[in-house]
Amino acid sequence: MTIRCVIVDDEAPARDELRYLLGSHDSIEIVGEAASAAQAIKACIDFEPDLVFLDIQLPGEDGFEVIRAITPLVDEPPLFVFVTAYDSYAVKAFEESAVDYILKPVQETRLATTLERAAKLLADQDVPLREQIETLLSQVARPQGSRKHTKVSVEVNGRIRLLDPGDIVYCSCEDQRIVAHTYDEEIPVYGIASMDRLEEHLEGTSFFRVHRATLVNLDAIREFSPWFNGKYSLIMSDQERSELTVSRPRVRDFKQRLGL
Repeated sequence: MTIRCVIVDDEAPARDELRYLLGSHDSIEIVGEAASAAQAIKACIDFEPDLVFLDIQLPGEDGFEVIRAITPLVDEPPLFVFVTAYDSYAVKAFEESAVDYILKPVQETRLATTLERAAKLLADQDVPLREQIETLLSQVARPQGSRKHTKVSVEVNGRIRLLDPGDIVYCSCEDQRIVAHTYDEEIPVYGIASMDRLEEHLEGTSFFRVHRATLVNLDAIREFSPWFNGKYSLIMSDQERSELTVSRPRVRDFKQRLGL
């Protein structure tokens, strides 16, 4: 059985990575790609895929809106699998009739499980989708108050490394890319192209956005002091003793985070 797939993600590296992983499965035929909600809707109408790998964070409307828009426009809606960096979206994903969700960076074993699940659904249309969703929801539901498990993907010599947030001193936006500064090296972040998205990804951790282009690990601040024009100056704990600035509009929130 051949499964016709469309990949939807606004970041080209993420689409390339998923295309590469899917390429090892003989049953998969990738018939289209899309980088926005509008392109995703058009691709689903034009290519009539069986399965859509859908990023949640898209320019304009999000992945949930894509499902709502497509369903009334086609005779047989495809199966949807959300591919996201944020596991907090899981419950909402199932509420929008996604058959599964995968966390970025995509793991081969997890992808294989998803493809097996999708193949069973496509082969047996008599299996109630709601029943499948309830089963999946019971497997991935996160207990209230549990700690978020977050990693930051970085690229080193053409390979992807997963960093614990605690290993990062700060992140900065440089030459239209995000760079993670650890205690002894600088590494480009993989799969996240904007500071807004990285800030969302690190929500609930010790990171604070001190400037439009800078996220700092509050646990990695060596010392700080008031500066001119209402700003604050930070000295970080990396080998370079990097000096960073808390912009004036963010000083109040910065002090609150530190309990000052």
